[in-house]
Amino acid sequence: MDSKDPVAIIEKTIPIVEKMGVKVVGFRPNYAKLMLPMANNINHIGCIYAGSLFTLGEMAGGAIFHASFDNSIFIPIVKQLSIRFRKMALTNVTVEVMLPTEEAERIKTMAMADGKADFDLSLEIKDASDEVCSILNGTWQIRKK
Repeated sequence: MDSKDPVAIIEKTIPIVEKMGVKVVGFRPNYAKLMLPMANNINHIGCIYAGSLFTLGEMAGGAIFHASFDNSIFIPIVKQLSIRFRKMALTNVTVEVMLPTEEAERIKTMAMADGKADFDLSLEIKDASDEVCSILNGTWQIRKK
């Protein structure tokens, strides 16, 4: 794995995430879109396992970190995350995450000055019909290495 390739870092650093099949399907500055396939993530009632949905949401914070910050200076940490399940996920699902440039700069400036900075995200995991299956709210942090 190329330690400088953010897509490879997101998809392959954590073995369970790789086994789940999480893929980066959109990536540019301050934006990432991840996809979780239904295959390998089906639970006992035939929908995507709740833990897989949670992991996808948690990984979205890592993806936006790599899309917005320099991983040679900072590391990402999740501080808090809650999930609300709205409907069963019966198809592959996606989550999009964006961090406005001004917000990313504010977070970076704070982290450079204080050694760390928190940021909040509200995320929607959607099925193939673009219906919201789960809503996640959380706090992530970047820390200076």
